[in-house]
Amino acid sequence: MHEMSLAESVLQIIEEAATTQKFKRVKTVWLEIGQLSCVEKEAMSFCFDAVMRDSIAQDARLEIIDVAGQGWCETCACAVPLAVLYDACPKCGNHALKVTDGDAMRVKELEVE
Repeated sequence: MHEMSLAESVLQIIEEAATTQKFKRVKTVWLEIGQLSCVEKEAMSFCFDAVMRDSIAQDARLEIIDVAGQGWCETCACAVPLAVLYDACPKCGNHALKVTDGDAMRVKELEVE
């Protein structure tokens, strides 16, 4: 389950932000999780709760923001929605698509004290 290492990375980001921005506690964490990122949201929630115990983000609420997959079709020269990695272009059927969004996870925002 790679979500555990992702949750640990989120904690590291939070701790680094706390050091530079001088906050004491995190109340809410907003994570953007792309549809194409291969991150299981339920597993991420479970791992988040486990990793945040005894940290600056203990009892922090996790809010997940879904980011739709999107790609650029080299053949059609247009942006197209992508539901699955390596999917064909819904307009022309070609597989020459470059993923442009929805393949990442990032900490979007923190609510802190």
